[in-house]
Amino acid sequence: MNVDEIRKYCLAFPGATENLQWGDDLCFKTRGKIFVTLALTAVPQKLCFKCTPQTFAELVERENIRPAPYVGRYKWAILDRLDALSQEELREFIRQSYEMVAAKAPKMQAQPPKRKRKRTPAGKRKTRARKH
Repeated sequence: MNVDEIRKYCLAFPGATENLQWGDDLCFKTRGKIFVTLALTAVPQKLCFKCTPQTFAELVERENIRPAPYVGRYKWAILDRLDALSQEELREFIRQSYEMVAAKAPKMQAQPPKRKRKRTPAGKRKTRARKH
């Protein structure tokens, strides 16, 4: 898959957004949490995603795939080149990453409407007499 195909695929997930972060990394997020990063200026380009512990152990044994810097301990793998996996495999791992991150991302909560304070006809607040 190339960058445009990856971008189109990632943005097809419900609630997925993208933004540039850390200079040249295109980050795909759901509800504010990253599920894929794509290093645009790296040569060759690199892609990072979250895995299950079993998948992570299997992937890092392959050529051109290793634990991601800083987040490898959380089972994030980085592809040192976009063709390190077949298109079908990459789509499946991106989907799994999205699902794992979405399952733990905070749900957006609707804010309750604010209560309006009663005002006097002149627009001033009513004051209560204090007890001494």
